[in-house]
Amino acid sequence: MEKFGKSQSATRVEDQRFLTGQGRYMDDAVPPSALHAVFFRSPVAHADISGLDLDEARAAPGVRLVLTVDDLTAAGIDPVLSATIIANRDGSKAANPPRYMLAKDRVRFVGEPVAVVVADTPEQARDALDLIWMDTDDRPAKLDLAKGGATLHDAAPDNRAFDWAVGDEAATQAAFAAAAHTVSLNVVDNRVIVNAIEPRGCQANWSDGRLHFSFGGQGVWGMKAQLADKLRLDPEAVHVSIPDVGGGFGMKVMPYPEYFAVAVAAMQLGQPVHWMSDRTEAMLSDHHGRDLTSLAELAFDENLRITAYRVHSKCNLGAYNSHFGQAIQTNLFKCVLPGVYDVQTTYLRVEGFYTNTTQVDAYRGAGRPEAIYVLERVMDRAARELGVDPWELRRRNFIRPDAFPYVSATGETYDVGQFDMVLSRAAEQTAGFAARKAADADRGLIRGQGLCYYIESILGDPAEGAKVEFCEDGTVNLYVGTQSTGQGHETVYARFLSDQTGIPVDRICVVQGDSDRIAQGGGTGGSRSVTVQGAATLATVDQMIAAFTPYLAGRMGVEESDVTFDHETFRAPGSNQTPTLIEAAEMARDDGRTDLLQHSARTKLEARSYPNGAHVAEIVIDPETGAVDVDRYTVVDDFGNLINAMLAEGQVHGGVAQGIGQALSEHVVHDAEGQLLTATFMDYALPRAADIPMIRFTSVPVPSTANPMGMKGCGEAGTVGALAAMANAVQDALWDHGVRQADMPFTPHKVWELLSHGSVAVR
Repeated sequence: MEKFGKSQSATRVEDQRFLTGQGRYMDDAVPPSALHAVFFRSPVAHADISGLDLDEARAAPGVRLVLTVDDLTAAGIDPVLSATIIANRDGSKAANPPRYMLAKDRVRFVGEPVAVVVADTPEQARDALDLIWMDTDDRPAKLDLAKGGATLHDAAPDNRAFDWAVGDEAATQAAFAAAAHTVSLNVVDNRVIVNAIEPRGCQANWSDGRLHFSFGGQGVWGMKAQLADKLRLDPEAVHVSIPDVGGGFGMKVMPYPEYFAVAVAAMQLGQPVHWMSDRTEAMLSDHHGRDLTSLAELAFDENLRITAYRVHSKCNLGAYNSHFGQAIQTNLFKCVLPGVYDVQTTYLRVEGFYTNTTQVDAYRGAGRPEAIYVLERVMDRAARELGVDPWELRRRNFIRPDAFPYVSATGETYDVGQFDMVLSRAAEQTAGFAARKAADADRGLIRGQGLCYYIESILGDPAEGAKVEFCEDGTVNLYVGTQSTGQGHETVYARFLSDQTGIPVDRICVVQGDSDRIAQGGGTGGSRSVTVQGAATLATVDQMIAAFTPYLAGRMGVEESDVTFDHETFRAPGSNQTPTLIEAAEMARDDGRTDLLQHSARTKLEARSYPNGAHVAEIVIDPETGAVDVDRYTVVDDFGNLINAMLAEGQVHGGVAQGIGQALSEHVVHDAEGQLLTATFMDYALPRAADIPMIRFTSVPVPSTANPMGMKGCGEAGTVGALAAMANAVQDALWDHGVRQADMPFTPHKVWELLSHGSVAVR
């Protein structure tokens, strides 16, 4: 591991500025001349707009501009947002109704932006909102995941957006017909709101024929391309930058409608325009996560080996297609089907439905948590119905180590895996459960243990670039194409470059999030960052060493072939010179060799890597109140080689906390008219510190062969494993009390009802 990262648990260098108030987030960089935007949003879930009176708002004190979709169209832009559309299982195209940047003629969810007001101060802009009058002819709200109901879009009269499938339906049906045992389970994956610590925001400025757009996002290049396309600008006339970002989780990847409206306002006014969402506004308009139901089925032979796996999922898209939504709910789901099990006969069908709610899209895991949650829930049910230990059932069906590289039923190639070894380590660390359960029973408490063995794949653009620049002051800039939203990239990338080159970490400055300074990049998402950026950095180092070698051979008076680099200094027999890279750069600068002061490379990973691991949750239920306490949580992960074990563990802790939150308390609720009832933290229950136990984390690396560093990625793994581990633990506790169906979130009221009445439909 010496060459590719020493796995040192170095503390995060960026924390110094974050914890001392020196971070630069969206609201920290508002120029004095900036105007302020606020959005008038629909107060109803489904209605035709019969009238919109903006006169009083436009005349209000301090108001500079009020825009509607008609004004955007008049400005010459394309007001329809882009969306990813897939093919249905019959070969036809999925529905593609337009979504306008500001509502046109009809509103389809509470919180949909209708108009934007720009004023001298935020207070003046908000006061002007109260002067806007919108008359509507209400329509019934459509909220269920089924065909029919009030039509949202003419392009989808039955409200079904798509009907997609992958796998061999006939072979799967035949395998079920011939099976010795079959098991099925309906699985509900409840809807959640991302709730990044910093809400969405943006700022735009038009100056000298060029747009500078800054936003709290997960990559600048996708946003730059969208702005250039929709605003009909030359790409060179668009500069996009990202300051510090307080959490992304996939939600901030999307080009939201507010961003374009703010950009148009800035172009028309010739002044900077700033917008920052408040918390309730974020809950109404940020893309939500999860929200799907699945019928999962397993077929077994007489030896309890899985012969086929079948899933039929129905997912909520919200009112419109989002930028990536259809692809996320389908193609990303199949990446980990059927998990770590040796199953070659599978069939996955996913139907997507429009409802009168905000969009549902990527959220930490983007399809992987949903897929693993369904699979591991039905595996747990199979163990119970077939009378076999859940750990043993998984072992019996694991892909064997000698079967790698292994091509899954959906065409994914798993390069390596030691699943039984990882699970055995988890078993060692969780021994003694039976005694703990008995002790709790003596106290009138109910203990349950839940196991999940997950696998995920890194996603997103497999290509990435890096550039190293030697500065006159002796520091080194490392330009990267990914975007940190709190993960610790500055620490990880600087450490990785230091490990390869010997450049002191405190001399390395990581530069990210600026389309003018970095020509191309894939942003952050899908656990891609460290793996793809590490590969690009490694290629840049190789190019840099190759470029310096002939130059230093001349300076040292030796043959080029004699010069070597030991990851700290250059050396050659017959020379007493041992320059470091920084010293070599200083020599080159003195000699006028400016070509040696910048080095760049771009690489593309030809294969994905597959992080995997075992999560084991132990919960204790108080039957008098239904309260669920998470007593123990154990994670054994195979992330391949690590650069910084402490940061990897921190990512796992955060992901597990999000999984526990969804399992125990987080839940989006709409009333029958589509009003969001969980639009504040008084109603939407995020997990608190007391809800999260000490998490035991162990790294058991099996280096990947899919990249030269042997890394696998880890950003989303905590959440991918946590959902099923928690749900299986609660189901384990309730099983002996006659409960056969238990779905998240496991609130005290729901658990008490289940214990009192059995498997009831409590939402």
